[in-house]
Order: sequence, then structure tokens, then C-alpha cells
Amino acid sequence: MKLSDILKNAQDKANFQNLPAYVKFCGEFLSYTQDNLQATIVSQNENNYRFLQYGKDGGFQITRPLNVNLMFDTKMFATVSVEFLKILKSVRTLKRDDKTARTILNNATYTIQQSIGAALDGMPAGKSNTARKLNGDLFENFIRLLIQEIGINCRSGVIQIPVVVEGEETFSMSCQHDLIVETEGKIKLIGSVKTSSKDRVDKIFTDKFLYNKLTETVTPHIAIFLNDVQRKNTKQENQYSINSTFLPGHFKGYTVKLNPLDGVYYCDIRPNMQTDPFLNKHIKTFDNLLATDIWKFI
Repeated sequence: MKLSDILKNAQDKANFQNLPAYVKFCGEFLSYTQDNLQATIVSQNENNYRFLQYGKDGGFQITRPLNVNLMFDTKMFATVSVEFLKILKSVRTLKRDDKTARTILNNATYTIQQSIGAALDGMPAGKSNTARKLNGDLFENFIRLLIQEIGINCRSGVIQIPVVVEGEETFSMSCQHDLIVETEGKIKLIGSVKTSSKDRVDKIFTDKFLYNKLTETVTPHIAIFLNDVQRKNTKQENQYSINSTFLPGHFKGYTVKLNPLDGVYYCDIRPNMQTDPFLNKHIKTFDNLLATDIWKFI
């Protein structure tokens, strides 16, 4: 398969209607990268990140950084993807100490989504905004499909929030959400699903505050992120490294002074989220949501 074929598939949302379609695309992308890359570039400051450079067919474009500690290769993914779908079917009975299954849940999710993002990085530079929007939309859809696969109905959409003044509803507000979980007509969980927290973390916290204030409820709000890593721009040619887009000060400030989120989940969790006691208390890897936490919300 040529890169042009992969890009054509990636740009058509109709090709991602179910989980097997996501798995199929990832397998094709990984197979392509085995023998068709111009180069693989190691990040200079965090060596577990790699940048893929396409050949002439991809305009020698360079992809986003990929964490090789999480990203499965072609051979491993062929085996793991089958297990991934099986684990999702029985995730509620997953043992807490089953590290192998939890690793597959988290890392397969990361590998599949990053295969889409990296493929879209092969689009011409002038279409980077289009690629970014498409990648985000496909990630949102992917997460909803995963949650539906484990047996929980969810959707995206608009919620009408009634505004009551002196005991009477005077008007309503329309609020769009990436993830809505309802049971018997009652909203149990609201989620924000983004590829990164960059330029978004403020809104996620304020969304929870405003929703619960306006509805006079304590509806749980969560955030799901793929990663918080991007290519670091340097003035020196051929200098490739990464930096974090996570803002720990903002996260802590909103958590303490506004309201804490009810769950924050990353596929590619940053080191400081594990070593900082405050961040470690509030941020977990994505497998925790599917295996344990989401069942508490409903």
C-alpha cells in the first residue's frame, strides 16, 4: 500500500465506523512504515520518542513524536490487536493486578490513534489545520467506540441546560460535549476527549463548574487525553527534540481553587504526573478508566 492510499483512507471519516476499522487502518500504517521510510529520528532530549520521516511520496514530511515504549510494531500489533478486542469485551472482570491486559488496553489505544495522527502528518504543510481537526475528531469517535464496546451507552452532542431564576425556568443554554453517558434519561457522566490538553485545560475545568452551578448538580466531569508531547521548535537545523504541553501550575490551580475533575486519563502519561504527589493523585493512565473508574460513575 502506498502512502497516498493510507492518506486517502485517513481523510475519510466513513472508514472509521467501528473498532475493527480502526485496527485495520493501524495495521496497514505500521506495515507501510516497516520498509518505506526515509529515516527514523531519535529525540535528543527524551530518547524514547521517535520522529518518522516519509520519503518522496510523503514530501519528506516528519511526523509527530511517537513514544516507542507505548507504540507496538507491526508484528506485535498483529497479535495484540486480537487480544485488545477480547479484553474490551470482558474488561469489567479484569483483575486489578493484570498488568499485561492493562498494558494492552492503554498501549493499543495509543498505537491505533497515533497511527492516524502520524499518517495525517504526511499531508502537505498547508493542510496541517485540517489534519489536526480530523485527527481530533477521529480520536473522540474512537474513545466513544471503546466505551460502547465495554457495554456503556454514550454519545456526543448538545445538552440543554435550563437556567432557573426565582424558581422559574427563564431560558436555556446549549452546551456541546464530546462524551455524554446517560442512564434512564439521567446524565451520569460528562467528558472532554482531546488529543492533548494544550489550550484546552482551562475550559475543561470551567465547563464542570458552570454546568454544576447552573444545574445545581454534582455531575462528574472527566478528561481523556492521548498525550501532551509535541515537537520542539529550534533554530538549529536537524535538531529534533520534544517538549511537554501540559501546564502543571494551571492544573493544580484550577483543581484547588475552582473544582477538581473527577478523573483525568492519559495514554502517554508524562513523568511528572507520576512523580509529583499532587498530579499522581489526580491523573491516571487510560486503562484505569475502562477497567475500574467508569463503572463507579454509572
